[in-house]
Amino acid sequence: MAKNVFDTLKERGFIKQTVYEEDLYKMLGEESVSFYIGFDPTADSLHVGHYLAMMAMAHMQRAGHRPIVLIGGGTAMVGDPSGRTDMRSMMTKETIMHNCDCFKKQMSRFFSFEGDNAAIMVNNADWLWSLNYIDFLRNIGAHFSVNRMLSAECFKQRLERGLSFLEFNYMLMQGYDFLVLNDKYGCKLQCGGDDQWSNMLGGVNLIRCKKSEPAYAMTFTLLTTSDGKKMGKTQAGAVWLDRNKTTPYDFFQYWRNIDDADVEKCLKLLTFLPLDEIEELTKHKDERINKAKEKLAYEVTKIVHGEEDAEDAMKKAKAAFGGDSENMPSATIPQGMTRVADILVAVGAAPSKGEAKRLIIGGGISVDDVKITAFDASLSEEVLTKGFVLHKGKKTHIKVSVE
Repeated sequence: MAKNVFDTLKERGFIKQTVYEEDLYKMLGEESVSFYIGFDPTADSLHVGHYLAMMAMAHMQRAGHRPIVLIGGGTAMVGDPSGRTDMRSMMTKETIMHNCDCFKKQMSRFFSFEGDNAAIMVNNADWLWSLNYIDFLRNIGAHFSVNRMLSAECFKQRLERGLSFLEFNYMLMQGYDFLVLNDKYGCKLQCGGDDQWSNMLGGVNLIRCKKSEPAYAMTFTLLTTSDGKKMGKTQAGAVWLDRNKTTPYDFFQYWRNIDDADVEKCLKLLTFLPLDEIEELTKHKDERINKAKEKLAYEVTKIVHGEEDAEDAMKKAKAAFGGDSENMPSATIPQGMTRVADILVAVGAAPSKGEAKRLIIGGGISVDDVKITAFDASLSEEVLTKGFVLHKGKKTHIKVSVE
């Protein structure tokens, strides 16, 4: 008998909370279940924050269940009360469709949109934009208790700072999404990040009250470091899955340089490596953990960008650490650029001139074997003409030449 995917997700550390767990476990072991996860289409690329959810979807599809990717083209017009304070910008349908196409291409690296139990992608704008407000209040609003909503953690956090009625509607709309997907596709399970737990319970209760049918919710742990900070952020911003926003090499290096304490967790959550292999890789907590970091970086880069890019990133990383300038990452700067702070920004080693100056003053920048100490330092014509290796700390090494 095939292994219950609930056990797989539990063993690898995905599951945070569930509702009606015994019934959910039985259902996942006995039938093919349609489940959904929502994605916000406000960018043209997914980022590391989405990675864990897509891995969970991949495990579930491999176990015979059907993923439904819900694009929030309608709810993107409303603020989500789970932590954001800014209002969403209005997007055109063309922008949303473009972003959906980008998502689908990236998601196809994780799970399939073809064949048996093929994943499907739907946009909640298709049913939210044409809603009749009076009908919505009568048919959906009647099943939500304001007292219960106000006790939800996502709303309690916002009440002190101010919660708009627009945002207060978010739980109702998300619950309505689940109901529509249940009607159209037989969807019985919503999954997502643990910060969405209260909103997800709203949808479960709506289906159970309105249709007297089973519905379930399951949240995944958030991808955080051992000290509780969200992963996927660097000084330069988010770590994207789009190679034009975060290069395969920089993506590889992000995972290669994570804290020792996070390696085992990331191998379980972000790769398909068997658990016994992960245990073997991470049993040593000394310098041998670097082999596990390298394996993590390689496997994650292979999933997102393919084997060829993963091999190339591995080769460049080894070259940079080993001093092999021929194979390390390279960049070009325009003629006439001489200031080190400007060069740091131009090659992507610093997100701004202010940060570049802070790196220099902090003693973290060298050109070839010479440490740069003055924030306004410039390079000589001789150095620029022959090219040089820019070192940022111990982990970033870039071969630089003039165009």
